[in-house]
Amino acid sequence: MHPEYDDVPDAERTLIPSDDMVYRSFFFGAAEISDLRQRLPPHLRHCSTFELLTACLWRCRTIAISPDPHKEVRILCAVNSRKRFNPPLPTGYYGNVLVLGVAITTAENLTKRPLAYALELVKKAKANVTEEYMKSLADLMVIRGRPHFPMVQTYYLVNDVRHAGFGDVDFGWGKPVYGGPAISVGAIPSVTSVYLPFKNNNGENEIVVPICLAANTMEVFVKELGMMLKRDDDDPRAVRKGLVFITSPL
Repeated sequence: MHPEYDDVPDAERTLIPSDDMVYRSFFFGAAEISDLRQRLPPHLRHCSTFELLTACLWRCRTIAISPDPHKEVRILCAVNSRKRFNPPLPTGYYGNVLVLGVAITTAENLTKRPLAYALELVKKAKANVTEEYMKSLADLMVIRGRPHFPMVQTYYLVNDVRHAGFGDVDFGWGKPVYGGPAISVGAIPSVTSVYLPFKNNNGENEIVVPICLAANTMEVFVKELGMMLKRDDDDPRAVRKGLVFITSPL
């Protein structure tokens, strides 16, 4: 019931040398999201921005890493299950209720089929997180000693923190310009992405997604994303090269 924690053979645990990694930040505003929606059939165009963006990035990333066509690839979505309990959790509960919803397909199916196929899988991953799912996950954590999901290239974890309120935190000198990680984070940053809020120079709300990949893989990813957005590689709206990543003194 919890394939996100399946054991992975040691042969698949390929690590990429850190000196070969490239960090880039990708920005998505109303125009980019609208472009992606146009790639969907009419009955799916009312999906959430998270679902749409996740389907797009998962598909582009899988094309870029180029796994064996018959190999399984997985999307892991951090899902807030706070409202999925009956009776509901009490107001003010501060415990962790984030879990990983997962969808599985083959690399060939994901990369050869249209964006709508990936979107349906993302929606399914979220929908599978029910109260029963949460309770069985708690049992699994006890039985298996709190396992970590495998850190392999064919897994891709995304977490949407746009509504976490980082931009509203004030320590006495005003609200922050930006609140979030400086670069992709995690033990192996190339398998995780965080969706962060961002306000551009025109005061418009956008989404910034820091991504880490091997240098040659990043080149393919940028091209695939550009094609999804119907843009040339050097179009700054697709990849804003002036902000490769956000540095931090911490």
